[in-house]
Amino acid sequence: MSISAPDFDVVAQAADAEDLLRKGLAHRPDLLVADITMPPGNGADGLRAALELRRQRPETNVLVLSQYYEEQYAVDLMGEGPDGVGYLLKERVGDVDTFLKAAARVAEGGSALDSELVARMLGRRGRDSPIDQLSPREREVLAAMAEGKSNRGIAEELVIGQAAVEKHVTNLFHKLGLDPAETGHRRVLAVLMYLRGR
Repeated sequence: MSISAPDFDVVAQAADAEDLLRKGLAHRPDLLVADITMPPGNGADGLRAALELRRQRPETNVLVLSQYYEEQYAVDLMGEGPDGVGYLLKERVGDVDTFLKAAARVAEGGSALDSELVARMLGRRGRDSPIDQLSPREREVLAAMAEGKSNRGIAEELVIGQAAVEKHVTNLFHKLGLDPAETGHRRVLAVLMYLRGR
């Protein structure tokens, strides 16, 4: 796939995971877009190359594309935190505007999780999860947060005011036990809570 948009300059393309890692290290891109399934093994070689690139150059933002939903891939990718990472199902790439917005968000250090992935992860959580305490609207807000949307973006998507979004965010932080004195970023911790703990 080749990105052709005014805000993006493609500096290299790779045929396999080894080439991806080599070119990622050599070119130091602001954003690496990788298919999870790449030669030589056609398993998760592309994901492994992207993770290795992030390990060696943590400042590299990574957006991975997958044919299938795989929760563990998202958890592996988010690892230390969701800043500068994204995971989209390939079917979303057909909507060029959505793809470019997600790519720009990740390139700027934000995050982008496919809405289908978020919905499935929220639907598969285990019993007695703190997420069970959330209202349906709070779960929608959390899902939009996991996709990397700002409060304004959440308000636009859910067609509610920003003050309502702020209220829902505050409520879900409280219900998830994320106190304001928390040393980490509460939005990140809320997203990681349901990514890791079902």
